[in-house]
Amino acid sequence: MYKNKIIVLLVLLFFLGKGLAIAHALPDSKAQLIVEKEQILIKFSTPLEILETAYKKSISLQSSVELNNLKQYYLQHILVTDSLRSSWNVSVGSILINENEDPIVGKYKQVIASIYLKPSNVNSLRNFDLSCDIIIHQIPTQSILFSVDQDWQKGIAPENAKQIGVIAVDPQMGIIQPLKIQLGHGTWFTGFKSMVELGMQHIKEGTDHLLFLLVLLLPATLVVNGKKWGGFGGVKFSIVGLLKIVTAFTIGHSITLLIGALGWLHLPSQLVEVLIAFSILISAIHAIYPLFPGKEVYVAAGFGLIHGLAFASILVNLNLDTSAMVLSILGFNIGIELMQLFVIGITVPWIILLSRSSTYKYVRNILAVLSGIAALAWIAERITEHSNWISVFILKSTQYAPYLIGMLAITAIIINVGERIKIKRKII
Repeated sequence: MYKNKIIVLLVLLFFLGKGLAIAHALPDSKAQLIVEKEQILIKFSTPLEILETAYKKSISLQSSVELNNLKQYYLQHILVTDSLRSSWNVSVGSILINENEDPIVGKYKQVIASIYLKPSNVNSLRNFDLSCDIIIHQIPTQSILFSVDQDWQKGIAPENAKQIGVIAVDPQMGIIQPLKIQLGHGTWFTGFKSMVELGMQHIKEGTDHLLFLLVLLLPATLVVNGKKWGGFGGVKFSIVGLLKIVTAFTIGHSITLLIGALGWLHLPSQLVEVLIAFSILISAIHAIYPLFPGKEVYVAAGFGLIHGLAFASILVNLNLDTSAMVLSILGFNIGIELMQLFVIGITVPWIILLSRSSTYKYVRNILAVLSGIAALAWIAERITEHSNWISVFILKSTQYAPYLIGMLAITAIIINVGERIKIKRKII
């Protein structure tokens, strides 16, 4: 027993001498599972230096011969078995090199390989054993961290990826044990529910989407007086105007969410994001000076089409089959509407209350100016692809959104009570 442990220790020390200088300074390899209908895609990422040490060759991916040889290397170190004795087709798709950043290590280059596992019996897809010693066969100090990053039936998306295990050298036995992957069985309802939650989460974190709508609603309670905003148009006027704008925005983004997610329309993501920031800027100017009085509904619908393309990009990246995609579009849109209505429900009453006061124009103009500044910061950030101090400040400030709404409510109540007291004093 002790003799075997000593041998294992000596073997580890031998490999440590070869690979420790690199391995200790770079993160472990990662294997991200994307569960599809009939196959599993593994996004296998590992630091370039570590892969070159294990592969014993420099890697540049400049020729098809080099690429094919590297693919063979991956295939030689992967074996899949299951209790149903299915035959598994293991193939390697794209391999690319990009730059990654780690909070401890800093920037480093990594290799990402797309590895596909497809069983002859689809019933084996969610329960199998994976033997994989990529990297580890040469550098036993390394580990491979496995996670499920997408599994529609189980409600797993990249935002809530689930760690499922690690492949590493067993220090007791000196061998590499296979990883038992047991995904379990999900349902269409679980996938649908997860899409509703994803839609809600996207709007919750989508400050720009909500800001556009809220800024567009700022003058919706007011009537136009010449070329300026006039006074409060009444409760019924305000509610009808607000509902029309919200409905138009919903119809707009629902249309492009559908056609974008189904792949019928695609625009560069950078252009879409810039246009979204531009929509906020236009709404902010309109809140100060009526650019399109009475036509807010058309503007909301028009810019809603742009916002919907941004929503669609979330679903397109999931690479779902047709049935799952249809349910996902429905669920995601429901989630968007639920969160959107919730935010409007806790904000609009205070806008209506404030708009009844003579001081509303100051509050409205301040909010519009701040929104305009945010829009300009986002436009600059999205064009240059570099953050600025304003966009960073906004990102950090979003966590205080509930307090800001609370301040809006308190301000509305104080101003409204103050004006009522003034009116009573004049009467007396």
